Amino acid sequence: MKYITIILLLIFTGCKNETRPEIQTEALTENEIDNSVYNMWQNYTASHPEFQNVELPESWYFHNNKADANRLANLVLSGKKQAASGLYAWYKEADADLPKTGLKHIITDFDGKAKAIIEIKKVDTIPFHKISEAYAALDMGTTTDPLQKWKNAHWDFFSTTMVESGETPTEDLLIVCEEFETIWPE
Repeated sequence: MKYITIILLLIFTGCKNETRPEIQTEALTENEIDNSVYNMWQNYTASHPEFQNVELPESWYFHNNKADANRLANLVLSGKKQAASGLYAWYKEADADLPKTGLKHIITDFDGKAKAIIEIKKVDTIPFHKISEAYAALDMGTTTDPLQKWKNAHWDFFSTTMVESGETPTEDLLIVCEEFETIWPE
């Protein structure tokens, strides 16, 4: 479970519209979970009784600072950010399964306040150099030059994380591409 949490943290990264590297997400431990997360899940399951016996989904925020975490949560709320990307190698190293469609997460702001529940709709594994402009727009939350922004931000981020483990990125890096839908906004 520890490795799955780490992978999820690394996958759901937020991207600025600039060319700086992405930063891994931060998850909240059970002791740190804000009551708004429990309340959001309770409200969701009250409206969707078929999920009343489902365990509370993981809650987390994008990025590692307040401004970006809150900005990205707002992009999720507005429906502009609908995807997240991670390295396939992270799953392989952790001997973890790829995410499945239907998996839910609770997105928070930097302070841990619940903002939205998302549900994974599609998961693909695609080489870095074959990422489409349409997918990049979903991940970046913008239609202004999304592919170049996606490539710059993700190359920087993946390069930084790979260097830490003594690896070098290539254009053939396999990327786990998750598309999601905001199913329960605050």
